[in-house]
Amino acid sequence: MFETAFTIEWGDCDEAGIVFYPNYFYWLDCTYQRWLRKHGLSQRELRRRFNSVTPLVNVAAQFVGPARYDDELVVRAEVAEWRERRFRIDYKLSVANVQVASGFEERAWASLSDTGELRGANVPPEFRELMT
Repeated sequence: MFETAFTIEWGDCDEAGIVFYPNYFYWLDCTYQRWLRKHGLSQRELRRRFNSVTPLVNVAAQFVGPARYDDELVVRAEVAEWRERRFRIDYKLSVANVQVASGFEERAWASLSDTGELRGANVPPEFRELMT
């Protein structure tokens, strides 16, 4: 499991000072990127070390309460499912220990061919170990 936090800025909100929903999807991706960095990885390092990337193939969120300007949004992430060529990360988002949203990202493991094309590939055990 991984946890990170974001301070909600005015630009993240609508005129009522409540988070504009697309920003949640940005924070989900940022959480994943921070999690990679915690393990010495990044998108560049995934390419260098594994010759692969992890594109999104499905994403969804459910909003159960508001988050507002100046709130600290805590995001918890956990790999909920490993499959041969994909993995699913579940997210819980809260403010002051009250859940405001949940969501998931399903990511594929894709290797880069010599011509730069993406091709589905098996998730390496080394990557699974790092993220578990």
